[in-house]
Amino acid sequence: MKTKLAFTLILIFGILITGCKQEEQKIEVEEVKIDLINDAFPEAKQEVKKTMDSIAKSAQDGNIDKLISFHAYSPKFTEFKDGQPRNDGEANEKYERHVFGSVSEILKFDMNDMKIAVYGDVANVTLHTDFHLKFGEDLVVVNEQMTLLLVKTKTGWRIVHEHHSPLKKEENE
Repeated sequence: MKTKLAFTLILIFGILITGCKQEEQKIEVEEVKIDLINDAFPEAKQEVKKTMDSIAKSAQDGNIDKLISFHAYSPKFTEFKDGQPRNDGEANEKYERHVFGSVSEILKFDMNDMKIAVYGDVANVTLHTDFHLKFGEDLVVVNEQMTLLLVKTKTGWRIVHEHHSPLKKEENE
């Protein structure tokens, strides 16, 4: 009798355990494909635009330290300007501090035809400058093609490369 009861209890216990076993749930993780070339990255583009506006404001306000803070100077930093050989972050900072520190008045500081292209944590900004700067009584007009390469860092978007070249004047001007 004890054997039948033990056998019956084992059988019932086995059925309960087998019946209560939960089905394995398969969780499918859908891989999000990012197209660095074609995706627009609208939020990042807006961040870069805000950075560009802050760069312009710092120059217009004469806040040289703030202007310099938008650069990520490192051994990787490069700049091309005026057809001269490439220079580094140290030369860029020295030049920008000298030029923007010598401006007595900014009459115009337009960044025209700006295009922002974001590639994940890297952004390429191209524009045409129309800067009218006074150095004492002397007026200097800066019309250039400018390219800025920015990288997203912990402290925001920072310039890692600059390229400046003269903007060819229209035939009608």
